[in-house]
Amino acid sequence: MARSGERVGGSKVSLSVHEQRTILVVSHGHRADAIDAARHVIDSILAAGTGVALAELDRSELGLHDRTDIARLGIDVGVADISLAIVLGGDGTILRAAELVREGTAPVLGINMGHVGFLAEIERDDMADALRRAIAGDYGVEERLALEVRVKDTSGDVIYETWALNEVTVEKASRERMLEVVLEIDRLPLSSFGADGVVVSTPTGSTAYNFSAGGPVIWPTVEAIAVVPLSAHALFARPLVVGPEASVAIEVLARTNGTGILWADGRRSHDLPPGARVIVRRSARPVRLARLHPAAFTDRLVRKFGLPVAGWRGPVEPATGMLPVIALEDDA
Repeated sequence: MARSGERVGGSKVSLSVHEQRTILVVSHGHRADAIDAARHVIDSILAAGTGVALAELDRSELGLHDRTDIARLGIDVGVADISLAIVLGGDGTILRAAELVREGTAPVLGINMGHVGFLAEIERDDMADALRRAIAGDYGVEERLALEVRVKDTSGDVIYETWALNEVTVEKASRERMLEVVLEIDRLPLSSFGADGVVVSTPTGSTAYNFSAGGPVIWPTVEAIAVVPLSAHALFARPLVVGPEASVAIEVLARTNGTGILWADGRRSHDLPPGARVIVRRSARPVRLARLHPAAFTDRLVRKFGLPVAGWRGPVEPATGMLPVIALEDDA
């Protein structure tokens, strides 16, 4: 559902002057520039007559415990009351913000204060204009596919549930032992092998762990799930791309000598004993990202990775506006 002020599908919903908005501010608490920027953002939002909320961790790291004009998330305001989350940091901080607003509908607007920052919408140099537009509700919303995860024991009972925006990984818990697993797609076994683990990634996460593991880069507009074995000892252990409605299961074989560990976005973890079964599916609840500027993913890849494009001329348009006629010469 669109909130007042958001653009969905190219149209903008008008922001009512009588609507009280509360913006959640999330910051990287160990970078001086991010802390200074967060304090500036908070003061600017309050000066515009809009409410500000902070999670307890951010209140502590920003040194704002005594500010009575800043609401406490989960105490003074609930997640459902948050209209937007502004994040100052890198992708890790944006993932934390997505976790904070997971049960609500607020989109996340990332201001990159880190290095690569694939999830961030803008760089720090454009912060003033971005802040003005965010306060006015002048932004679009992009929904990204997320994953839901269940872990079952040998009895079939669900012992752990979580979700992920970037990826879910099943990894070996100790360096000296491989993890023996069976990979299953849509309730059918595909292959068993020993490995360091398996990465199950969304298109959003395809430029993260999936990319480092040799998996494919998937455009965010493509709805798919990537499955990439990690250092597998097998003849068939290639990266796979399956449909968005596919069910991916990874069973830790009971005969394995080691134990495994499940990680979701590198933030949430759960131990996997022998015999554990991890089921990964598309989540019914996508993650919402606030967008200020329509940008091609190709441009983002080139900019973030510093890809070489020198010498590119681009398509040549005929002056007449008509398709060119290509004469085929006789090879003889």
